[in-house]
Amino acid sequence: MNDVTSGTAKLIEKKRTRGRPAYSASVGADVLLRNARHTFAKRGFDATSVREIARHAGVDPALIAHHFGSKEALWVAVVEQIAEQAAPMIDATARLRSAALGARERVEQAVVLFIDQIFDEPDVGMFFSTAATEEGERFDILIARLVRPYHDVFVPLLEDASRAKELKPHHPEVMFSMLMNAISNTVAYSHMLRAFSSLPEDRTRFKRAVRDTALNMIRK
Repeated sequence: MNDVTSGTAKLIEKKRTRGRPAYSASVGADVLLRNARHTFAKRGFDATSVREIARHAGVDPALIAHHFGSKEALWVAVVEQIAEQAAPMIDATARLRSAALGARERVEQAVVLFIDQIFDEPDVGMFFSTAATEEGERFDILIARLVRPYHDVFVPLLEDASRAKELKPHHPEVMFSMLMNAISNTVAYSHMLRAFSSLPEDRTRFKRAVRDTALNMIRK
């Protein structure tokens, strides 16, 4: 573990201890985190207040302080919630590398898994886009908990398929970034697409269109 990774891990652990309960401890905590995620996604960390999050959740600000302590600890808890929700998808993606499939099929299945995840939690893309403008400790946490774990299982699939010449020529790191951002932002900001198309109003058709378009980006 390098110094940056070690420092980030210590920071996450430090912030977890500031009153953050286990997610199983209270359904109320889960609701608060989802409301916080939505508000942070729309306004960013600095422009969001605990009072505003409490108002949207319909609770007293003291309840948030009780569960999470500070606004910073609440933000970290939101990231942790997203990481926990994404963990099964990341594990399934990791298993694809040894699956009895062709190299391109493994990548395609990974893309489908990611799309399923994004449609289940569409505001994650907006939260990530806003949080990606952070600098310093919060940015390091974002990379360590949300980006690197997925990057480290998805990029090898792209590299395998590239070596096997089963995908269009591409730079795996750039392809990873473009695919993930294009998919998550298209779903998270579907209200923009509604200005030009009614497709987002039909979830099944919209999801199929996102899937087909994403797969065509990588196929020969």
